[in-house]
This record gives sequence, C-alpha cells and structure tokens, in this order.
Amino acid sequence: MHYPWWYVPFLTAPMLIAVVATLHIWVALYAVGGGIFLAYETGFAHRTQNHKFLDYLKSHTRFFILITVVYGAITGIGIWWTIGLTSPLATQSLIHIFIFGWAMEYVFFILEIVSAFIFLYFWDRLDSKTHTIVGWIYGFSAWMSLVLITGITSFQLNSGGWSPGDGFWPAFFNPQTLPQIVARTGGALLLAALYIYLHASFKLKEDRDMMAFLARRSAKWVMWGAVLILIGGGLWYLNLPERSKAALEGASALNIMMVLVTVGTVLMFFMTYFGPYKNPQWLTQGFAIVLFLGGLAHVTEGEFIREAVRKPYIVDNLVLGNQIFKQQIPELKTHGYLNGGVWTRFYTSKVAPSAIDSTGKITTESLGKLTEIQQLELGKTLFMYHCNDCHAVKRGVSAIQAITRGWTDEMVKIAIEEMDKIHYFMPPWSGTKKEAEILAKYINSLKLPSPNSDITRSESW
Repeated sequence: MHYPWWYVPFLTAPMLIAVVATLHIWVALYAVGGGIFLAYETGFAHRTQNHKFLDYLKSHTRFFILITVVYGAITGIGIWWTIGLTSPLATQSLIHIFIFGWAMEYVFFILEIVSAFIFLYFWDRLDSKTHTIVGWIYGFSAWMSLVLITGITSFQLNSGGWSPGDGFWPAFFNPQTLPQIVARTGGALLLAALYIYLHASFKLKEDRDMMAFLARRSAKWVMWGAVLILIGGGLWYLNLPERSKAALEGASALNIMMVLVTVGTVLMFFMTYFGPYKNPQWLTQGFAIVLFLGGLAHVTEGEFIREAVRKPYIVDNLVLGNQIFKQQIPELKTHGYLNGGVWTRFYTSKVAPSAIDSTGKITTESLGKLTEIQQLELGKTLFMYHCNDCHAVKRGVSAIQAITRGWTDEMVKIAIEEMDKIHYFMPPWSGTKKEAEILAKYINSLKLPSPNSDITRSESW
C-alpha cells in the first residue's frame, strides 16, 4: 500500500485498462501477423516476378505502417499510462521481475521501427533478396515482441509456483507462456489476413482478378491462424489455475464468451474456406467488413476472458486485485488496513486526528470513538483502497449500491469479513474487524431499499 488510489467513475479503473488494451491489441496483433504476411508474400512476389502483386503489397505496407506505427505506438504508450495509474503496485512488480525482458522487448521494438521504414521507403531501391530479408527482420522482431510481452502477461495468470528468489527465466517460462504464444500467434495471422481483406476490398475493387488472387492466398493465413487459436486455447484452458477454471464455470458471461470465441473461430475457418479460398469472387466489401468486425469481436472477447479469470489476483500469487501483496494480509488484519500505507495514515491524520496515537499509528480503540461523519469518511477511504478497483460506487461496473440493494446491515458486514468465501474470485478482507464495521457503515449509507419488498406483504385475493 505505497500508492494512492485512482477512482474512475462508472467504468472503474480495471475496465479502463481493458478498453485501452483492447484498442491496442486490435492493432498490435496486426503488427505481428501483418509483418509476417508482408515478408512472406513479398518474397513470393519477388520470386515469381508478380509486379501487380508487388504494387499492391507496397500500397498495403504504407497502410500497415500508418496504422501500426502511429496508432499502435500511441495506444501502446496509453497502456503504460493507464496501468501505471490503475495498477501501480502490479506494474512495479512486473518491471522488477521482468526488467531483462522489457529491455529485450525495447531492442526488438527499435528493430521493428527501423526495418519497417526501410522496407517501405527503400522498396524500389533494394534488390529483391535484401528487400525480403528486411521484411523478415521486421516480421521476426515483431513476433519476438509478442513472445516477450506474452511471457510477462501470462505470468499474471499462472506464475507456476514462482517465488521472488527464482529470478527471470522461471517466471518467463510459466505454464501459460507457450499456450498464449500459440494462441496469440494464431490471432495475429488471422487478424492480419482480415485487415488485408478489408484494405483490398476497397483498394482493388476495380481489379477483380487481383482481388481473387489475393483472396485465395490470404485465406490460408486465416485458416492456419484459426487452427493455432484453437490449439493454443485448448492448452490455455488445461494450464489454468483451479480458481480460474472455477471462475469460467461459475460466471455465465464468461461461459457465453468462451462458447462465442470457440464457435466463432470455427465459423471463421469455414467461412474463409468456403468463401475466399474456394470462391474468391465472394470477397466483396460487405463480406470483408463482416469478417473484419467478427475478428475484432473475437479478439475482444478473448482478451476480456483472459483478464477476468485472473481474479482475485492482478499478478498470480503475488499482487491482489486491491493493490496489496498477498503476504501483507496477516499484518493488515492485525494492525489495520489504514495503518498499512503512508497515504492512508496521512489522510486519517487529516480527517480524524484523534485516531492517531503518539507514535503516529491508528488504534482500533480510537476508531470506535470517532464521530459518525469521521467514520463515514474513513469508510469511504477504505472502500476506495480495498474495493474501488472492481466496484463503482452508485452507478457503473459492479456498483456497490446496486449489489447491496435490499441487504441488511448485518449482511453487509458479513460479506465484507467473508468476501473471499462468498465469492472465491474476490480477495480476502485485509483489515481489522473495527475497520470492517466502518466500511460496512459507509456501504450501508449508500444502500437502496429492495425492489421486492412488497413480496413479503400479505395481501388478500
């Protein structure tokens, strides 16, 4: 608890991360898959002396760099800003554990940028062999960025029993690394081909022969991508922690999304096989847009599932969703949540100075003697630190006012003290019993009456 909280009204901070990350991943996967596609197909076009195909690939490369380098870089920086504000402790931990991985990723990122610009702006100046090699330098660098980032983010889901003394490599090669690399590589290839279809359906609308040629060649990338997604997804499920499997089984929204992703990937395979691969003339602007939007939807669903099944952790077995280390819980339960952080102690000294003793600590006895207004203010502080990362207040994502509507005061208190038993995807209460009472008092001040209160009234027919 070394960082202040950040409140995002309605949406909540984690959902803001999800929005920014999804906007980035739509293009980040294209940057990887599109780079591999362009390197391979440019080499093919050079070998076969297919100048019309080369002309199209050059025009697509310009579109590719505009989207990936400009938009992708902006949203990539946006992710760092967002996670730094919303999950500072988790961000700090991942930087410390994976500092070598981040350094390698930046090397490959620089290689990506340099090789991408050389690939485009020296298109007609390099010989075919050198030009193809430059394309593959970009493709390999982009894929290595995917590998490195995936090794880090997969650690958040399943750390594989890692402990702080184990170092970088055991953390990187965790049980989820390979499954997610396979699935994301598949997603990159599939999404890249859908970007190709979308761009080509507008760029080549007057050249149906070239469109048909491109449709058939690109279809293989979609189908191979779909196969890799299904293989990686299966391995991903097999290597989930038990609590994550329980979350998938217990949450109806995640059940539906899992079915949609799986069925949607299979449908994408067959729509591409019977469409652009067998009948390339089917590739129209409308068909390309439907495939493209379907691909974005599946990527979004997959990312949402991946984020959701981590709970109650942000970093598996290390950082909990309420921004505290797992090993801090016993101390916080004994000495108090408000005592556990510099910011909470300082704020308490301002709103309730009588709660601070001569040593600068907050005592349980003093909390019970505070005024109603002071207790409500500290209850709000406890909510913002302990609950705000997943719950909005009155309106929005998992709003606490909506969740507790109609609850009794005792139900609220029990739910706070036993939250990890009531919902296994929630972190345990990490404060004293008196702090639980103060938090309950704040939540009770927000409650609305049950909309079903009339059911208990007896009425004659």
